[in-house]
Amino acid sequence: MQIQTKLPKVGTTIFTVMSQLALEHKAINLGQGFPDFDGPPALRDALTRAMAQGRNQYAPMTGVPALREAIARKTERLYGRKVNADTEITVTSGATEALFAAIAAVVQAGDEVIVLDPCYDSYDPAITLCGGRAVHVPLDPASFLPDWARIEAAVTPRTRLILVNTPHNPCGSVFSADDVAELASLARSHDLFVVSDEVYEHIVFDAAAHQSVLRHAELAERSFVISSFGKTYHCTGWKIGYCIAPRALSAEFRKVHQYLTFCTFTPAQWALAEVLEADPQHYLDLPAFYQAKRDHFRALLARSKFRLRPVGGSYFQIVDYSALSDADDLAFCEWLVKEGGVAAIPLSSFYDEPPPGQRLVRLCFAKSEALLEEAAQRLEAL
Repeated sequence: MQIQTKLPKVGTTIFTVMSQLALEHKAINLGQGFPDFDGPPALRDALTRAMAQGRNQYAPMTGVPALREAIARKTERLYGRKVNADTEITVTSGATEALFAAIAAVVQAGDEVIVLDPCYDSYDPAITLCGGRAVHVPLDPASFLPDWARIEAAVTPRTRLILVNTPHNPCGSVFSADDVAELASLARSHDLFVVSDEVYEHIVFDAAAHQSVLRHAELAERSFVISSFGKTYHCTGWKIGYCIAPRALSAEFRKVHQYLTFCTFTPAQWALAEVLEADPQHYLDLPAFYQAKRDHFRALLARSKFRLRPVGGSYFQIVDYSALSDADDLAFCEWLVKEGGVAAIPLSSFYDEPPPGQRLVRLCFAKSEALLEEAAQRLEAL
Protein backbone atom coordinates (compact mmCIF):
# COMPACT_ATOMS: atom_id res chain seq x y z
CA MET A 1 0.00 0.00 0.00
CA GLN A 2 1.37 3.41 -0.97
CA ILE A 3 0.69 6.38 1.27
CA GLN A 4 0.55 9.86 -0.21
CA THR A 5 1.36 12.17 2.67
CA LYS A 6 -0.71 15.28 3.24
CA LEU A 7 2.24 16.92 5.00
CA PRO A 8 5.34 16.22 2.91
CA LYS A 9 7.43 18.89 4.65
CA VAL A 10 6.60 17.73 8.17
CA GLY A 11 8.72 15.41 10.27
CA THR A 12 9.21 15.03 14.01
CA THR A 13 9.04 18.47 15.63
CA ILE A 14 12.30 20.14 16.60
CA PHE A 15 11.04 20.33 20.19
CA THR A 16 10.84 16.54 20.42
CA VAL A 17 14.20 16.13 18.70
CA MET A 18 16.04 18.53 21.01
CA SER A 19 14.33 17.23 24.15
CA GLN A 20 15.36 13.68 23.23
CA LEU A 21 18.95 14.84 22.65
CA ALA A 22 18.89 16.57 26.03
CA LEU A 23 17.86 13.30 27.69
CA GLU A 24 20.49 11.29 25.84
CA HIS A 25 23.32 13.69 26.74
CA LYS A 26 22.04 14.62 30.22
CA ALA A 27 21.86 18.25 29.13
CA ILE A 28 19.82 21.04 30.69
CA ASN A 29 16.71 21.43 28.55
CA LEU A 30 16.15 25.11 27.80
CA GLY A 31 14.69 24.13 24.43
CA GLN A 32 11.11 22.97 24.89
CA GLY A 33 8.95 25.68 26.44
CA PHE A 34 7.70 24.30 29.73
CA PRO A 35 8.25 25.32 33.37
CA ASP A 36 10.18 23.01 35.68
CA PHE A 37 7.97 24.08 38.61
CA ASP A 38 4.36 23.32 39.51
CA GLY A 39 1.31 25.54 39.35
CA PRO A 40 -0.40 27.04 42.40
CA PRO A 41 -1.12 24.56 45.23
CA ALA A 42 -4.71 25.84 45.33
CA LEU A 43 -5.18 24.69 41.73
CA ARG A 44 -3.90 21.20 42.46
CA ASP A 45 -6.07 21.01 45.56
CA ALA A 46 -9.09 22.10 43.52
CA LEU A 47 -8.35 19.40 40.94
CA THR A 48 -8.22 16.73 43.65
CA ARG A 49 -11.53 17.95 45.08
CA ALA A 50 -13.18 17.93 41.67
CA MET A 51 -12.14 14.32 41.08
CA ALA A 52 -13.23 13.29 44.57
CA GLN A 53 -16.60 14.94 43.97
CA GLY A 54 -17.15 12.75 40.93
CA ARG A 55 -16.62 15.36 38.22
CA ASN A 56 -14.96 12.79 35.99
CA GLN A 57 -17.34 12.24 33.08
CA TYR A 58 -17.77 14.14 29.82
CA ALA A 59 -17.90 17.89 30.13
CA PRO A 60 -20.26 19.86 27.89
CA MET A 61 -18.77 20.13 24.41
CA THR A 62 -18.30 23.90 24.75
CA GLY A 63 -16.80 23.69 28.24
CA VAL A 64 -18.01 23.63 31.84
CA PRO A 65 -20.40 26.60 32.26
CA ALA A 66 -18.71 27.80 35.46
CA LEU A 67 -15.37 28.03 33.66
CA ARG A 68 -16.80 29.81 30.62
CA GLU A 69 -18.51 32.32 32.92
CA ALA A 70 -15.27 32.92 34.82
CA ILE A 71 -13.44 33.48 31.52
CA ALA A 72 -16.11 35.97 30.45
CA ARG A 73 -15.74 37.97 33.68
CA LYS A 74 -11.94 37.92 33.40
CA THR A 75 -12.08 39.09 29.77
CA GLU A 76 -14.30 42.04 30.64
CA ARG A 77 -12.10 43.04 33.59
CA LEU A 78 -8.87 42.90 31.59
CA TYR A 79 -9.87 44.04 28.11
CA GLY A 80 -13.16 45.86 28.56
CA ARG A 81 -15.00 43.49 26.24
CA LYS A 82 -18.21 41.82 27.36
CA VAL A 83 -18.46 38.35 25.83
CA ASN A 84 -21.27 35.83 26.04
CA ALA A 85 -20.17 32.75 27.99
CA ASP A 86 -22.70 30.54 26.22
CA THR A 87 -22.18 31.56 22.60
CA GLU A 88 -18.68 33.11 22.35
CA ILE A 89 -16.34 31.05 24.56
CA THR A 90 -15.23 27.48 23.85
CA VAL A 91 -12.88 25.48 26.09
CA THR A 92 -10.41 23.35 24.13
CA SER A 93 -7.80 20.65 24.64
CA GLY A 94 -4.94 23.12 24.55
CA ALA A 95 -4.24 26.14 22.39
CA THR A 96 -2.93 23.98 19.54
CA GLU A 97 -6.33 22.36 19.16
CA ALA A 98 -7.97 25.79 19.29
CA LEU A 99 -5.64 27.09 16.58
CA PHE A 100 -6.46 24.15 14.33
CA ALA A 101 -10.20 24.46 14.90
CA ALA A 102 -10.14 28.20 14.17
CA ILE A 103 -8.21 27.72 10.94
CA ALA A 104 -10.41 24.81 9.85
CA ALA A 105 -13.56 26.80 10.63
CA VAL A 106 -12.94 29.40 7.92
CA VAL A 107 -10.18 28.23 5.56
CA GLN A 108 -11.31 26.40 2.43
CA ALA A 109 -9.42 24.78 -0.43
CA GLY A 110 -7.43 27.37 -2.36
CA ASP A 111 -7.57 30.05 0.34
CA GLU A 112 -4.42 31.87 1.37
CA VAL A 113 -3.47 32.54 4.99
CA ILE A 114 -0.85 35.11 5.95
CA VAL A 115 1.52 33.99 8.70
CA LEU A 116 4.38 36.06 10.07
CA ASP A 117 7.78 34.40 10.21
CA PRO A 118 9.22 33.25 12.47
CA CYS A 119 6.04 31.55 13.66
CA TYR A 120 4.94 28.65 15.81
CA ASP A 121 5.30 25.40 13.96
CA SER A 122 1.68 24.22 14.11
CA TYR A 123 0.32 27.05 11.95
CA ASP A 124 1.50 25.93 8.52
CA PRO A 125 0.48 22.23 8.83
CA ALA A 126 -3.02 23.21 9.99
CA ILE A 127 -3.44 25.50 6.99
CA THR A 128 -2.16 22.81 4.62
CA LEU A 129 -4.47 20.14 6.04
CA CYS A 130 -7.42 22.47 5.43
CA GLY A 131 -6.47 22.86 1.76
CA GLY A 132 -5.14 26.37 2.19
CA ARG A 133 -1.75 27.87 1.40
CA ALA A 134 0.36 29.62 4.00
CA VAL A 135 1.85 32.87 2.72
CA HIS A 136 4.90 33.57 4.88
CA VAL A 137 5.75 37.24 5.45
CA PRO A 138 8.88 37.91 7.52
CA LEU A 139 8.79 40.07 10.61
CA ASP A 140 11.39 42.82 10.89
CA PRO A 141 14.69 40.95 11.51
CA ALA A 142 15.82 43.38 14.22
CA SER A 143 12.62 43.98 16.21
CA PHE A 144 10.59 40.92 15.16
CA LEU A 145 7.59 43.21 14.76
CA PRO A 146 5.27 43.38 11.74
CA ASP A 147 6.04 45.46 8.66
CA TRP A 148 2.42 46.30 7.85
CA ALA A 149 3.17 47.66 4.39
CA ARG A 150 4.92 44.43 3.48
CA ILE A 151 2.06 42.40 4.91
CA GLU A 152 -0.52 44.35 2.91
CA ALA A 153 1.53 43.81 -0.24
CA ALA A 154 1.16 40.05 0.31
CA VAL A 155 -2.66 40.19 0.33
CA THR A 156 -4.35 38.81 -2.79
CA PRO A 157 -7.99 38.15 -3.71
CA ARG A 158 -7.51 34.64 -2.30
CA THR A 159 -6.39 35.85 1.15
CA ARG A 160 -8.91 34.65 3.72
CA LEU A 161 -7.17 34.94 7.06
CA ILE A 162 -4.19 36.47 8.86
CA LEU A 163 -2.64 34.75 11.86
CA VAL A 164 -0.85 36.90 14.44
CA ASN A 165 0.89 36.13 17.72
CA THR A 166 1.56 38.48 20.65
CA PRO A 167 3.51 38.12 22.91
CA HIS A 168 5.53 36.35 20.29
CA ASN A 169 6.87 32.82 20.38
CA PRO A 170 9.76 32.38 19.69
CA CYS A 171 11.04 35.97 19.72
CA GLY A 172 9.43 37.71 22.70
CA SER A 173 8.24 40.79 20.79
CA VAL A 174 4.88 42.36 21.70
CA PHE A 175 2.31 44.33 19.74
CA SER A 176 1.69 47.99 20.48
CA ALA A 177 -1.74 49.61 20.28
CA ASP A 178 -0.64 50.97 16.90
CA ASP A 179 0.01 47.42 15.67
CA VAL A 180 -3.52 46.40 16.66
CA ALA A 181 -4.91 49.45 14.84
CA GLU A 182 -2.89 48.53 11.72
CA LEU A 183 -4.19 44.97 11.92
CA ALA A 184 -7.75 46.24 12.19
CA SER A 185 -7.27 48.49 9.16
CA LEU A 186 -5.82 45.63 7.12
CA ALA A 187 -8.62 43.23 8.09
CA ARG A 188 -11.28 45.84 7.31
CA SER A 189 -9.79 46.85 3.96
CA HIS A 190 -9.50 43.27 2.70
CA ASP A 191 -12.36 41.64 4.62
CA LEU A 192 -10.07 39.19 6.41
CA PHE A 193 -10.65 36.90 9.35
CA VAL A 194 -8.04 37.04 12.13
CA VAL A 195 -6.65 34.35 14.40
CA SER A 196 -4.83 35.96 17.31
CA ASP A 197 -2.58 33.59 19.26
CA GLU A 198 -2.39 35.21 22.71
CA VAL A 199 -1.29 32.29 24.86
CA TYR A 200 1.35 34.42 26.63
CA GLU A 201 -1.13 37.23 27.34
CA HIS A 202 -0.15 37.43 31.02
CA ILE A 203 3.61 37.43 30.42
CA VAL A 204 4.30 41.00 29.27
CA PHE A 205 7.14 43.02 30.79
CA ASP A 206 8.28 46.53 31.70
CA ALA A 207 4.80 47.73 32.75
CA ALA A 208 3.43 47.27 29.23
CA ALA A 209 -0.19 46.24 28.73
CA HIS A 210 -1.03 43.22 26.61
CA GLN A 211 -2.62 44.52 23.42
CA SER A 212 -5.28 41.90 22.85
CA VAL A 213 -7.41 42.22 19.74
CA LEU A 214 -10.31 42.00 22.19
CA ARG A 215 -9.57 45.61 23.15
CA HIS A 216 -10.55 46.69 19.62
CA ALA A 217 -14.31 46.25 19.17
CA GLU A 218 -14.33 46.18 15.37
CA LEU A 219 -11.40 43.78 15.16
CA ALA A 220 -12.85 41.46 17.80
CA GLU A 221 -15.93 40.97 15.61
CA ARG A 222 -13.87 39.16 12.96
CA SER A 223 -11.34 37.39 15.20
CA PHE A 224 -10.68 34.11 16.97
CA VAL A 225 -8.63 34.85 20.11
CA ILE A 226 -6.72 31.87 21.52
CA SER A 227 -5.55 31.61 25.15
CA SER A 228 -3.84 28.95 27.26
CA PHE A 229 -4.30 27.99 30.90
CA GLY A 230 -1.17 25.86 30.63
CA LYS A 231 1.00 28.94 30.18
CA THR A 232 -0.79 30.98 32.83
CA TYR A 233 -0.89 28.30 35.55
CA HIS A 234 2.40 26.44 34.85
CA CYS A 235 0.52 23.25 33.89
CA THR A 236 1.32 22.75 30.21
CA GLY A 237 0.67 19.01 30.50
CA TRP A 238 -3.01 19.61 31.29
CA LYS A 239 -3.49 20.91 27.72
CA ILE A 240 -6.39 23.27 28.40
CA GLY A 241 -6.99 26.41 26.38
CA TYR A 242 -9.92 28.35 25.05
CA CYS A 243 -11.13 30.40 22.12
CA ILE A 244 -13.14 33.62 22.24
CA ALA A 245 -14.92 34.53 19.02
CA PRO A 246 -18.21 36.21 18.07
CA ARG A 247 -21.31 34.02 17.93
CA ALA A 248 -21.20 33.22 14.19
CA LEU A 249 -17.49 32.35 14.21
CA SER A 250 -17.85 30.35 17.43
CA ALA A 251 -20.63 28.31 15.84
CA GLU A 252 -18.30 27.30 12.99
CA PHE A 253 -15.41 26.77 15.41
CA ARG A 254 -17.53 24.40 17.50
CA LYS A 255 -18.49 22.33 14.47
CA VAL A 256 -14.80 21.46 14.12
CA HIS A 257 -14.02 21.23 17.85
CA GLN A 258 -16.74 18.66 18.54
CA TYR A 259 -15.12 16.21 16.12
CA LEU A 260 -11.54 16.88 17.19
CA THR A 261 -11.79 16.28 20.93
CA PHE A 262 -15.48 16.90 21.70
CA CYS A 263 -14.64 18.03 25.22
CA THR A 264 -11.71 18.67 27.53
CA PHE A 265 -10.52 17.12 30.83
CA THR A 266 -13.50 17.73 33.10
CA PRO A 267 -12.06 17.95 36.65
CA ALA A 268 -9.40 20.42 35.53
CA GLN A 269 -12.08 22.68 34.09
CA TRP A 270 -13.82 22.79 37.46
CA ALA A 271 -10.51 23.45 39.21
CA LEU A 272 -9.64 26.31 36.87
CA ALA A 273 -13.10 27.82 37.31
CA GLU A 274 -12.52 27.85 41.06
CA VAL A 275 -9.08 29.47 41.03
CA LEU A 276 -9.96 32.04 38.35
CA GLU A 277 -12.61 33.39 40.70
CA ALA A 278 -10.80 32.88 44.00
CA ASP A 279 -7.32 34.10 43.04
CA PRO A 280 -7.21 36.60 40.16
CA GLN A 281 -4.01 37.94 41.71
CA HIS A 282 -2.15 34.93 40.30
CA TYR A 283 -2.38 36.07 36.69
CA LEU A 284 -2.03 39.73 37.68
CA ASP A 285 1.30 38.91 39.36
CA LEU A 286 2.58 36.79 36.46
CA PRO A 287 4.35 39.65 34.58
CA ALA A 288 6.51 40.47 37.61
CA PHE A 289 7.14 36.78 38.32
CA TYR A 290 8.50 36.12 34.84
CA GLN A 291 10.21 39.48 34.47
CA ALA A 292 12.33 38.59 37.49
CA LYS A 293 13.33 35.36 35.75
CA ARG A 294 14.05 37.21 32.50
CA ASP A 295 16.23 39.78 34.23
CA HIS A 296 18.07 37.17 36.30
CA PHE A 297 18.80 35.02 33.27
CA ARG A 298 19.96 37.97 31.19
CA ALA A 299 22.27 39.10 34.00
CA LEU A 300 23.73 35.60 34.23
CA LEU A 301 24.46 35.56 30.49
CA ALA A 302 25.90 39.08 30.38
CA ARG A 303 29.49 37.82 30.57
CA SER A 304 29.01 35.08 27.98
CA LYS A 305 29.77 35.37 24.28
CA PHE A 306 26.08 35.31 23.43
CA ARG A 307 24.42 38.56 22.36
CA LEU A 308 20.97 38.92 23.86
CA ARG A 309 17.98 40.15 21.89
CA PRO A 310 15.31 42.21 23.71
CA VAL A 311 12.43 40.33 25.34
CA GLY A 312 9.16 42.22 25.76
CA GLY A 313 7.02 39.21 26.65
CA SER A 314 6.71 35.39 26.74
CA TYR A 315 9.30 33.25 28.53
CA PHE A 316 11.86 32.91 25.75
CA GLN A 317 15.23 34.56 25.20
CA ILE A 318 16.68 34.80 21.69
CA VAL A 319 20.49 34.79 21.65
CA ASP A 320 22.95 35.44 18.84
CA TYR A 321 25.81 32.91 18.89
CA SER A 322 27.82 34.32 15.97
CA ALA A 323 30.77 35.12 18.27
CA LEU A 324 31.01 31.42 19.05
CA SER A 325 30.39 29.69 15.73
CA ASP A 326 29.74 30.10 12.02
CA ALA A 327 27.71 26.88 11.92
CA ASP A 328 24.05 27.00 10.96
CA ASP A 329 21.67 27.09 13.90
CA LEU A 330 20.63 23.42 13.77
CA ALA A 331 24.25 22.26 13.72
CA PHE A 332 25.06 24.69 16.52
CA CYS A 333 22.18 23.39 18.67
CA GLU A 334 23.32 19.81 18.13
CA TRP A 335 26.86 20.80 19.14
CA LEU A 336 25.58 22.80 22.11
CA VAL A 337 23.59 19.95 23.59
CA LYS A 338 26.41 17.45 23.13
CA GLU A 339 29.41 19.60 24.05
CA GLY A 340 27.91 22.44 26.07
CA GLY A 341 25.30 20.47 28.00
CA VAL A 342 22.42 22.81 27.19
CA ALA A 343 19.51 22.24 24.79
CA ALA A 344 18.23 25.17 22.70
CA ILE A 345 15.94 25.51 19.68
CA PRO A 346 17.27 26.73 16.31
CA LEU A 347 15.30 29.76 15.16
CA SER A 348 15.30 28.50 11.56
CA SER A 349 12.76 25.84 12.58
CA PHE A 350 10.17 28.64 12.89
CA TYR A 351 10.68 29.89 9.32
CA ASP A 352 9.56 28.82 5.88
CA GLU A 353 12.76 30.38 4.50
CA PRO A 354 15.15 31.52 7.25
CA PRO A 355 17.28 34.60 6.53
CA PRO A 356 20.72 33.63 5.20
CA GLY A 357 23.49 33.95 7.74
CA GLN A 358 21.18 34.32 10.75
CA ARG A 359 22.80 32.88 13.89
CA LEU A 360 20.01 32.83 16.48
CA VAL A 361 18.66 30.23 18.90
CA ARG A 362 15.83 30.25 21.45
CA LEU A 363 16.29 29.55 25.17
CA CYS A 364 13.44 29.09 27.67
CA PHE A 365 13.79 30.84 31.05
CA ALA A 366 10.62 29.38 32.64
CA LYS A 367 12.89 27.45 34.99
CA SER A 368 13.98 27.49 38.62
CA GLU A 369 16.77 29.89 39.59
CA ALA A 370 19.09 26.99 40.34
CA LEU A 371 18.60 25.47 36.89
CA LEU A 372 19.06 28.83 35.15
CA GLU A 373 22.26 29.43 37.09
CA GLU A 374 23.66 26.02 36.20
CA ALA A 375 22.74 26.49 32.54
CA ALA A 376 24.31 29.95 32.49
CA GLN A 377 27.54 28.60 33.92
CA ARG A 378 27.74 26.07 31.10
CA LEU A 379 26.92 28.72 28.47
CA GLU A 380 29.44 31.19 29.88
CA ALA A 381 32.16 28.52 29.75
CA LEU A 382 31.84 28.11 25.96
